[in-house]
Amino acid sequence: MKREIIITQDGSTTIRIPEWEESYHSTHGAIQEAKHVFIKNGLDLFQDQKTVSILEIGFGTGLNAFITFLEAKQKEQINYVGIEGYPVAAAEVEQMNYVSELNATSDQAIFDEMHTSDWEIANKIASNFTLTKRKQFFQDITDENCYDLIYFDAFGFPLQPELWSEEIFQKMYNALLPNGVLVTYACRTPIRKAMLTAGFSIEKLPGAPGKREMLRATKK
Repeated sequence: MKREIIITQDGSTTIRIPEWEESYHSTHGAIQEAKHVFIKNGLDLFQDQKTVSILEIGFGTGLNAFITFLEAKQKEQINYVGIEGYPVAAAEVEQMNYVSELNATSDQAIFDEMHTSDWEIANKIASNFTLTKRKQFFQDITDENCYDLIYFDAFGFPLQPELWSEEIFQKMYNALLPNGVLVTYACRTPIRKAMLTAGFSIEKLPGAPGKREMLRATKK
C-alpha cells in the first residue's frame, strides 16, 4: 500500500495513505494538533503531579511521545507506554521534521532513540522519561489500573470504527487509574455513546485548528 510524506499546514510532516484518504496526524497541522489535544487538554491537567503514567494508543511517528518529553522536562518521572500494531519504517521516521519544527535540535538523540530503542521492554530514554513500546493490537490490551492519562490517537472512525467501539473503550476505562483521563481528537456521536456505555464521564472541548470539537473522558 502506497504511503507518502506530506507537509501539514503548520509546516510539520506526517504520513499519508492515499488509498485510505487518511493521515497519521491532522493535515491542518500535526504539531499544533498534538499540543492542543494531548498536552493542553491532557498532560497539563497533571501539572501538580510529579510522576505521570501515560498510555498512547497509536505510537506511530513518535510525535506525541516526543512533545510529551519536551513538555515534561520539569517532572520527576514520565512512564510512557506506546501501543502500535504496525510500526513506522525507519526511512519514514528519518523524513519527519519534528525536531527542527519544535526547535529541539539539542534533543535529536532523544527522538532517534524513541524509534531505535527495543520493543517490549522499558527503555530509560532520559533521566525522567521511560518509554515502553509494545507491538500490539488495541483489542489485545489487558492493562488494569495502570495509567493517569491515555492519548487515544487511532485512525479515524470512518476508516476503522472497530477501534472506537464500546469494547475498546471498556479496555481503556479498565487501564486507567481512578480519576484517570483519556483525550482524543475525535467527537462523533457513536464515540461518545461508546465512552458513556464503558463508564466514562465525558466533556466536549474545542478542537484543534480545523476541527470543531474533541473529547475528554474521565474515569470517575
